Amino acid sequence: MISRAFSKVNKNQLIKTVSTSRIVACKNNKSQFIQRFSTSTENNNNSNNNEQNQQHQQQQHQEPKKKMNRLAFWGGLVTAGLGGFWVIDMVVNDDFDSVTDKFRTRLPESERKKRPKVIILGTGWGSLCFLRKLHTDLFDVTIVSPRNYFLFTPLLVGGTTGTVEVRSIMEPIRKYCKRADAEDATFYEAECLSVDPVTKKIKCYDNSAVKGEVSEFELEYDHLIVGVGADNQTFNIPGVKENACFLKEINDTRNIRDKILDCLETASYPGQPEKEIDRLLNFVVVGGGPSGVEFTAELNDFLQSDLLKTYPLAKRINVTLVEALPHILTIFDKKIIDHVEKRLQSSNNTKIWTKTAVVGVRDKEITVKNTTTNEQSVHPYGLLVWATGNTPRKITTQIMQSIGPNIQNNRRGLVVDDYFRVAGADGIWSIGDASINPSKPLAQTAQVASQQGRYLGRLFNQLADEMNNDLIKKKENPEAHKEEKEKQQEKANLFNSITGSNKSFEEAVKEKPLFKYKHMGTLAYVGDHQAVAEFKGDHSTTVSEGYITYYLWRSVYFTKLLSIRNRALVSFDWLKSSVFGRDISRG
Repeated sequence: MISRAFSKVNKNQLIKTVSTSRIVACKNNKSQFIQRFSTSTENNNNSNNNEQNQQHQQQQHQEPKKKMNRLAFWGGLVTAGLGGFWVIDMVVNDDFDSVTDKFRTRLPESERKKRPKVIILGTGWGSLCFLRKLHTDLFDVTIVSPRNYFLFTPLLVGGTTGTVEVRSIMEPIRKYCKRADAEDATFYEAECLSVDPVTKKIKCYDNSAVKGEVSEFELEYDHLIVGVGADNQTFNIPGVKENACFLKEINDTRNIRDKILDCLETASYPGQPEKEIDRLLNFVVVGGGPSGVEFTAELNDFLQSDLLKTYPLAKRINVTLVEALPHILTIFDKKIIDHVEKRLQSSNNTKIWTKTAVVGVRDKEITVKNTTTNEQSVHPYGLLVWATGNTPRKITTQIMQSIGPNIQNNRRGLVVDDYFRVAGADGIWSIGDASINPSKPLAQTAQVASQQGRYLGRLFNQLADEMNNDLIKKKENPEAHKEEKEKQQEKANLFNSITGSNKSFEEAVKEKPLFKYKHMGTLAYVGDHQAVAEFKGDHSTTVSEGYITYYLWRSVYFTKLLSIRNRALVSFDWLKSSVFGRDISRG
């Protein structure tokens, strides 16, 4: 019994011992597992932290590279855009040779005064483009003009209503006298009174308000460039010069603007008769060409966008466009003509009178005649704007008369040959509206004048040595040159003998390429942010109209502006008038 009890007790102790050892083993295993798990977790966390740190460091290293890449991308894009615009600007304005000219070796100042004397009359499109292309170190250059600025005439109409400020489209001519290639050109603000083709002298006088002891002077020339443009064509209709406003000069835009506002203010007076109000608010535009149509369109925009908001009587304004021909804008395609006529007459304030000629102008009324029935009628007006074409200026007429009507017999201007040499005169050249080539007549536009000026400037550069040699020979033997000149006047051919005794110069001229006009298209603004365009090719004609053409119209004229200053000012004027409206104050 005792032995059984003892064995039972040993058995229980053995079970407890085994259980205890198992429990301890399990605990040890569990603790080891937990320890291993925690160690592996820590290792994983450490490895993750290391990877994150490495990624963060890589990101820190890559971030500057990304910024540099973005900067390089946008910088390259901007550079490409500016470069593309520069190339387009050079192509449109035919100005690539201005880049190569910067690397040309120039004559020293001491040599320039000995070179041929070149006098430029005028500061318009032809004259300025000639000056910009001319290598002035090869000549003794003088500019004579009654105005000391260049005027961007295609945007002149916008100055009448305040779409652009007139100062924004003006460029000082003295600025171009001091440019890299025109640094020694001399400018005189004076009007040329007469030209003597025999003695090669011009007489000038001061027509400004301020005069000194010397108000007249003479200048000698070897080569005279006549680029004085043209005057307003009035067809000798009585009363036009005294009563009409024109669209040629800066003062014309101010006069028109003041008169528009003056008519509205005067019509607003208390007790003003209804008949007088209708007269004051009847605006007449004579001339259905691009200038007349663009002014009519600008006037309608001014009326609808600005005047109706501030003047109660503005709704009674009537605008009448008068044209003697059967249609307006006859230089355009028939499709464009119909579109513009329909668009202008869609406004209740605008009428178009075609086949109607003005035969008389008085202070408050005009007399018109129907060209079909010859019936005449009288119409009152408050504002009369005259935009009917061009006629030669006084100085152009004087040169024609001094040469002789048997040679200079064209009413449009000085007769020139294919190189723009004036017929019957030695050393006189003419470009722009002042000239006419009877064998190849061209329109009197800024596009034509600018291309002629660039061509003649380059031609002078190519002939600079021949001109200088010709001058030296004339100085060495003036008597022989005088005798040769007398013989030349007896010759029948107008152009073979106009260069003096040096016949090699004539041969050198004829070796040069002839002028070729490249028509870049015709544009016109027709109102309400719409324009029309026509591009004539050799075998087809492309026409365009609408809003897209309007932005094309603005882009072309923006590109044609001569300086960054002009472009910035005109852009600001366009933005200002679009956001704040046009200014309606006088002065």
